[in-house]
Amino acid sequence: MKNETTRNAQDAYAARANDIARLLDVLQMELDKHATAAKADAKCWGKVGDLGKLRSDLMDLVAFMSSVDREQIETFLAE
Repeated sequence: MKNETTRNAQDAYAARANDIARLLDVLQMELDKHATAAKADAKCWGKVGDLGKLRSDLMDLVAFMSSVDREQIETFLAE
């Protein structure tokens, strides 16, 4: 029973890690499309706001995964 639980946890971990990798690929594709749209309307600050939201959410994710305070991430990004 214990071995099956371990195997299932490992399988689930691998599947979720694969999903995350695929989602990161999709995110990059969406960022590329977003950049093209931003260049088409260079005076629009809406796209900048979109990236601000995304940046903030990514900082929260990195803080969660690394057990680092958000302020430390801000400092890292400012370097």
